[in-house]
Amino acid sequence: MDKEKTIEQIYDQIRTVYDPEIPVDIYELGLIYKVEINDEGLVYLEMTLTSPACPVAESLPMEVQEKVMSVEGVTDVDLRVVFDPPWSKDLMSEDARLALDMF
Repeated sequence: MDKEKTIEQIYDQIRTVYDPEIPVDIYELGLIYKVEINDEGLVYLEMTLTSPACPVAESLPMEVQEKVMSVEGVTDVDLRVVFDPPWSKDLMSEDARLALDMF
């Protein structure tokens, strides 16, 4: 398995997931903290939400997990939602800040 290629495909899938209230994908929002894959295809993923009270707190991680599982070579996903460090707009990409006019 080419881990680098698989991780890039995982990021490509993550970039298709949007918070329904924000017109920017969750990768550009800075919600993905860590993506690792082992030799057996197990993906360890840490992500956060814009707020612990986020209305999609249950559905958004499930959507991410489903998208990552669709990548060839991925056998399982250990997805953890973490709040340390807390999300802030400083984690957003420049493209996301431009799209949301947050400069």
